[in-house]
Amino acid sequence: MYRWRKRLKQSGGKLSSLIPLSKAPKRKRQMMVNPKIVDYIAFLRENHPCLGKRKIKPLLDKYCRKNNLTPISVSTTSKVIKRHNLFFQKQGRIYHSPSSGWAKRRRLKDKRQRVRYSPKVKDFGYLEIDTVVMFLLGMKFYVYNTLDVKLKFKFALAFKKANVLNTLDFFRKLKKVYPLKDGIKIVQTDNGSEYLGAFHQHLNKMKITHLFIYPRCPKINSFVERANRTLKEEFLNEYQDLALTDISLLNQELVKYLIWYNTQRPHEALNYKSPIDYLLEVSPESQMYLTRT
Repeated sequence: MYRWRKRLKQSGGKLSSLIPLSKAPKRKRQMMVNPKIVDYIAFLRENHPCLGKRKIKPLLDKYCRKNNLTPISVSTTSKVIKRHNLFFQKQGRIYHSPSSGWAKRRRLKDKRQRVRYSPKVKDFGYLEIDTVVMFLLGMKFYVYNTLDVKLKFKFALAFKKANVLNTLDFFRKLKKVYPLKDGIKIVQTDNGSEYLGAFHQHLNKMKITHLFIYPRCPKINSFVERANRTLKEEFLNEYQDLALTDISLLNQELVKYLIWYNTQRPHEALNYKSPIDYLLEVSPESQMYLTRT
């Protein structure tokens, strides 16, 4: 009562002076994060803008252990990203239904093994392959991209043209770096001409099942389509200018990115492990083949 009377008297009888004031502390605690940690998060986001707080966490923990720093939580990592405005712009997605009338009318006459839905894979060796078309200052180039649906192992190469010969060249190089010897069992592609003819015959000769999706139904190829977006956001948007000079220079940088992607980059689907770390964990005997990568 005394405090109310005093407040009322000091305000000249204004009843508004009796409204309770904020009890929040005048000096609030400030989040203290080691500048080295902030710099490393900024480095990761600058070089790999699509890495979220959960995928940064395993890499940050390794960095902290190496430099004798106290690691921070996922939520603190998120706050650092927000306070330093380390964001990237998201892109939209467009999908078509394989059961649509347009897709049914576009069925090809030749007999092909078709897959109607996006695969639910339990074993390694099921690969989806797609071609990313890039336009740069009137120039067009193509990036072949493949992803193991279960293992998340990725391989990609850029070419000046998308044709059967380049597809065969890409697949032969893919076989050399794939971490499981003779581990490719199924290849799923769209109906592009670069995946027909000699390439289809080559897969049959090697007893690898070749599955086709329905025309204009990229949702069936959802895993590699998402990998295409990741490839654009994490690599192509930054390095595509190299294709103007020499496409081999682009491929050199692409190989460096793929090594990082397959051996270090955390993947949510793999419990935030890299594809190679996950493979060694679930299949230790595969270690004998990893020198081939």
